[in-house]
Amino acid sequence: MVPRLLGRPRRVAVLSVHTSPLEQPGTGDAGGMNVYITETATRMARRGIAVEVFTRATASYLPPVAELAPGVQVRHVSAGPFEGLQRAELPSQLCAFTAGVLRAEARHEPGHYDLVHSHYWLSGQVGWLTRERWGVPLVHSAHTLAKVKNAALAVGDAPEPRVRVIGEQQVVDEADQLIANTEVEAGQLVELYAATPEKVRTIAPGVDLDRFRPGDRQAARARLGLPPAATVIAFVGRIQPLKAPDVLLRAAAELLARGTIARDRLVVLVAGGPSGSGLDQPAALQELAASLGITDVVRFLPPQAGEALATVYRAADLVAVPSHNESFGLVALEAQACGTPVVAAAVGGLPVAVADRVSGLLVDGHATPDWADALGSLVTAPGRVAELAVGAVRHAREFSWDRTTDALIAAYVEAGHALRYSLPRAGVAV
Repeated sequence: MVPRLLGRPRRVAVLSVHTSPLEQPGTGDAGGMNVYITETATRMARRGIAVEVFTRATASYLPPVAELAPGVQVRHVSAGPFEGLQRAELPSQLCAFTAGVLRAEARHEPGHYDLVHSHYWLSGQVGWLTRERWGVPLVHSAHTLAKVKNAALAVGDAPEPRVRVIGEQQVVDEADQLIANTEVEAGQLVELYAATPEKVRTIAPGVDLDRFRPGDRQAARARLGLPPAATVIAFVGRIQPLKAPDVLLRAAAELLARGTIARDRLVVLVAGGPSGSGLDQPAALQELAASLGITDVVRFLPPQAGEALATVYRAADLVAVPSHNESFGLVALEAQACGTPVVAAAVGGLPVAVADRVSGLLVDGHATPDWADALGSLVTAPGRVAELAVGAVRHAREFSWDRTTDALIAAYVEAGHALRYSLPRAGVAV
């Protein structure tokens, strides 16, 4: 007999161990995953699904519970030292974190949470245990995969440890639904982690089309103090080897050496802060600019949020995303929504986020001559940039957080079905 279909969940526990959606993307461990959780949780709450996000407390002054948005709460769980704990040290605190999550649930009547959605492998480890304890479905989003990262390491980046590879495999085996950002990532889960294809669901991230939209370029430049007639190429994101901002700086130096663009007409705008392995050498990018002799054309901004971030995108003629690996690439999508073409590495999910020769250009590899060729082909062709700008806006409009959220809710229902099927076979009463 086919079991009855399960409806939408009433309350979802979202696990984000190593980074909080309340943190500013672009520094520390905060990035696209923070944006993803914030945007989808907020929209789920608008659809009547309460969301509680569990994250590790990183300061003693943080309240036990904070409101992210109406219907969305962030619970700060004490697990290990408040400060000075690197991501590599977090596995040792997963037992403490799990205990904190279980204590929070124990204060309520049984069945308080209908589903667990874990983000990143550390959270997946906690999600696996809470799934077993609560008897609810586990949906997992990897965001990045160790085996994929290790196959495309940037210079200066250490390989992901074996404990992560093993941990990811455990989560893949135990989750009821696995969310992949692209078909490429879905294939990697199946091929590299032997995920059951029926458990993998591809759901593209979105973009806030109300916030990120075309605007007045000259007004944006005036707000940032940029020359009105310059060619501005921007990098937005965490400053670490994986994101490869050095590729842009080396390409800019090559453009100047070739005479492709005059020095007084070029501005390389870098908006972001050191993160991850970039914290080992927080001034490395400034030092690289000095060694390349382009300090005068490079401008650094701290991480930007909200309208300030949209202003950076609108001020730029081009946005460069030269990452060595990206599960998707939200920066690329946000920039295009603002009408700014993107030049990106043809890795991971970026060939989905960027429509090659329609909304920007994709570059194979990270060699300086290739990047200089790609950027040079556009800085000398403003008409072509204008064509790509139109394509960029059109392409970005194919994505939205509302579409992502609706697809996630459908995946939640599907995960409930999967658990309902599996529990009787495991001998558990339902």
